[in-house]
Amino acid sequence: MTATRVLVLNSGSSSVKYQLLDMRDSARLAVGLVERIGEETSRLKHTPLTGGAEVREREEPIADHEAALKAVARELAADGLGLDSPELAAIGHRVVHGGLKFTAPTVITDEVLAEVQRLVPVAPLHNPANITGIRTAQALRPDLPQVAVFDTAFHTTMPESAARYAMDVKTADEHRVRRYGFHGTSHAYVSRETAKLLGKAPEDVNVIVLHLGNGASASAVRGGKCVDTSMGLTPLEGLVMGTRSGDMDPAVIFHLARVGGMSIDEIDVLLNKKSGLIGLCGDNDMREIRRRVDEGDQEATLAFDIYVHRLKKYIGAYYAVLGRVDAVAFTAGVGENAAPVREAAVAGLEELGLAVDGELNSVRSDEARLISPEYARVAVAVVPTDEELEIAQQTYALVGAVGQAGAPA
Repeated sequence: MTATRVLVLNSGSSSVKYQLLDMRDSARLAVGLVERIGEETSRLKHTPLTGGAEVREREEPIADHEAALKAVARELAADGLGLDSPELAAIGHRVVHGGLKFTAPTVITDEVLAEVQRLVPVAPLHNPANITGIRTAQALRPDLPQVAVFDTAFHTTMPESAARYAMDVKTADEHRVRRYGFHGTSHAYVSRETAKLLGKAPEDVNVIVLHLGNGASASAVRGGKCVDTSMGLTPLEGLVMGTRSGDMDPAVIFHLARVGGMSIDEIDVLLNKKSGLIGLCGDNDMREIRRRVDEGDQEATLAFDIYVHRLKKYIGAYYAVLGRVDAVAFTAGVGENAAPVREAAVAGLEELGLAVDGELNSVRSDEARLISPEYARVAVAVVPTDEELEIAQQTYALVGAVGQAGAPA
């Protein structure tokens, strides 16, 4: 029997998201989420997508990631999709930070895990959870290939002129300070799907991708390769986000420490968890912000305007970087669903060839689509992202290429 299934795991600090896919037709067989791991009451939601089985939800104590993955395995087994199935080819893991060493999906070995561990100082919130998920999955299926797909990999094609900060080179190199970028699996998938939407090959298309969720990032993609992205050493840099400030004068940190008496940890929490939209107006849900804007709420209106202003700046900057732009693609929760954001971000950019058709923009759909009028020189697209499918495709392509599907890692 040919092994064609891939289990995708996204392990967070207190959660595990998972999807099981059959790579013969990229069909999802099951999806699920375990959250609040380690708390008094954890929650598991499992959605089987074959055989007409119903969604199962339950709340119970789940002590750690090992217990969480064992619970996931039980749910999959109940649907005849267990981890012991000979049809399971590999497990693909989302790993947030791969530094400069990992530029492509990688079969996980002890050496790979050691390097991911060494990168913890530049990804303290993400890499430890990713490592825990990998080790737990290895213990459950030590005979199965485990593959790491890195958020940063797509951005390793950035030239040094875009990746370097203008600081002392020796200090930067010693502490690995440079721009890495994140959301790479999404930017890779969306840029490629945008080219397909235009009926062109990725290498023939220049795209500005706007991944707008609670975390948000922009990328400039030339011929299928990233040449610039908005997030930097960490996911804090760049666009205004749900709770992150995005771009800010670094001296704000010195000012808050010296004048405000705040500690480094307090400033870290402020800029990462209490800034962005929630810091500006108390809400980080764009739907609620737009409701308040429509009711004339001034705080929400200012927050929305700041959010859009930053978007426009990055569209203009990446237009300049690319020289020629074939499409601007909106994706992720806000990008796919918030028509007012798309309209406002493009408004006034007609001289750059950008425009949005109001009627097309107002349509809600799960399909990739163009929302620009026919006369526009630059296509404006809405392209639903699919990071799990991208991870599964990269994982399956790798294990197939090296002949490891179903063989020991």
